[in-house]
Amino acid sequence: MTDKPTAVPAAEDDLLMSVKELKHYVDEVEMAKAKQSLSAYNKAHEKQQELLKKLMSNDPIDDATVHSFLARLKSVATTGANEIMIGRFPSELCTDHGRAINQAEDGWPDTLQGRPRKVYEFWKEKLSPLGYKLKVLIIDWPNGLPGDVGMYLTWKF
Repeated sequence: MTDKPTAVPAAEDDLLMSVKELKHYVDEVEMAKAKQSLSAYNKAHEKQQELLKKLMSNDPIDDATVHSFLARLKSVATTGANEIMIGRFPSELCTDHGRAINQAEDGWPDTLQGRPRKVYEFWKEKLSPLGYKLKVLIIDWPNGLPGDVGMYLTWKF
């Protein structure tokens, strides 16, 4: 007995297309990908703008946030670490987009705005007198430009 070839489920006529039709199909697929990519970009951009607006707030740091951070600090210190990231924010929150931080200029704190400024003031007022240091640096460089700034609380026993 010989095996008979099985029938192809889709008709060849449905799959067979001219070069012009294939080009049109590829163009449609590429257009759909571009729309999807643009939609994702727009959503990410909206979220970034919301974050910037929130971070530009000059509201004081609430007690719950402070208590949560201090609990995390104690926990991290018990692991033997000597620093903890306080926060990460876009360099756009600096009046000079992070230039003074990158150059480690003396007046870099004056460039901070909003929540990062409040965090710096909290450190200076409450944590610095207790021996904690603050390390602030540009932590990523998208397209060769300053991206996010990282703020770290450091200590030595």
